[in-house]
Amino acid sequence: MKLRPVLLVILIVCGFYYLTTRMMPVGALAGLLHHSLPLDGTTTSTLSGPAGSLSLTEANAAPAFDAEEQQNIAVYKRALPSVVNITSTAVAFDFFYGPVPQQGQGSGFILNKEGLILTNNHVIDNAQRVEVTLSDKHQYKAKVLTTDKAHDLALIKIENAPNLVPATLAGSQGLTVGQRVYAIGNPFGLSGTMTRGIISAIRSIRGQEGNPIEDAIQTDAAVNPGNSGGPLLNSRGEVIGITTLIASNPNGGADQSAGIGFAIPIDTAKAVLDDFAKYGHVRRPSLDIVTLPIGPDIADQIGLPAEYGILIERVLPGGAAERAGLHGGTQKAWEGNTPVMLGGDLIVEADGQTITTPQDLSNVLNAHHAGDTISLAIFRGHQKMSVKVTLSDAKEAASGQSV
Repeated sequence: MKLRPVLLVILIVCGFYYLTTRMMPVGALAGLLHHSLPLDGTTTSTLSGPAGSLSLTEANAAPAFDAEEQQNIAVYKRALPSVVNITSTAVAFDFFYGPVPQQGQGSGFILNKEGLILTNNHVIDNAQRVEVTLSDKHQYKAKVLTTDKAHDLALIKIENAPNLVPATLAGSQGLTVGQRVYAIGNPFGLSGTMTRGIISAIRSIRGQEGNPIEDAIQTDAAVNPGNSGGPLLNSRGEVIGITTLIASNPNGGADQSAGIGFAIPIDTAKAVLDDFAKYGHVRRPSLDIVTLPIGPDIADQIGLPAEYGILIERVLPGGAAERAGLHGGTQKAWEGNTPVMLGGDLIVEADGQTITTPQDLSNVLNAHHAGDTISLAIFRGHQKMSVKVTLSDAKEAASGQSV
């Protein structure tokens, strides 16, 4: 009687062995177990047809978004309704003087529910007709209210557009290299496109028309033709800049993203908007000077009394600096391959604030209007002086690159 349980166990084991090795193909049991016990959240399905069978591994359910993806989605949902596509139509003439319509595309963003939209000046420059397409695909004709070529900005307006969603504007002071940013626009006409990157640098650059852009935000977020005028956003979906420029290709070819794009800081745009609200047009203040940033090495080489500041290379005729008696350079020299003029006044303070870069001076000017008077601390030779300067209107200044 004691042997009966043992014999029963042996019989069951032998039967299982015979069943799995002789009556089932190799791996069939593993397949059954895989179907019945999905350990990785997937199942296998089979598609059958005249061409044969095809096995697919499918997820049981869509995975949840991680924290980074959730933030990306939140920025996009918040900002997209404020971003617009702008189409500008200009008329050129062919060889036989026949009119040939030419279209350009760019982006912009809504400032208020009354239909004010901010974009780049070069998006609508010389256009006979400007049209705006909202994120809901409704189209409106737009009127150009004012332009500021010096800062490559333009303010346009659409009428009778209901339920507009204004963008939220942040500040651009205190931005940090490494900070995450997002660009939304219409690259190559592909509306509602978002790209992501970081702030790569904050530097002074020259715009498309050679105009200086102080404190430009450099980013590696992919921007392409059609992004111009669109918003550059922080991680909360607030506007910190206006996408304006991509690095040019030195070898020629089509302009496209090279991982180096630039945006106009939103504080510059706020100053322009403030002018428009007060005067009905842009009155950006200017000193009407061409400058050279000074560091310790240059200061030591040319014998300056301070190792920081901005040196006045040239004073524009009839401008604010000339009227105040400021001096430009008189001695031609070279910085690399670039000619510079030495011997001019060295600006080290403006309204009590230390000036080490053109950006510092730009920040002081943006706190003022044309017609305001500011105080400059300068070195003329080795003598430190204080000079009062009444700021001029940038658009009234003589030709030349100035601040």
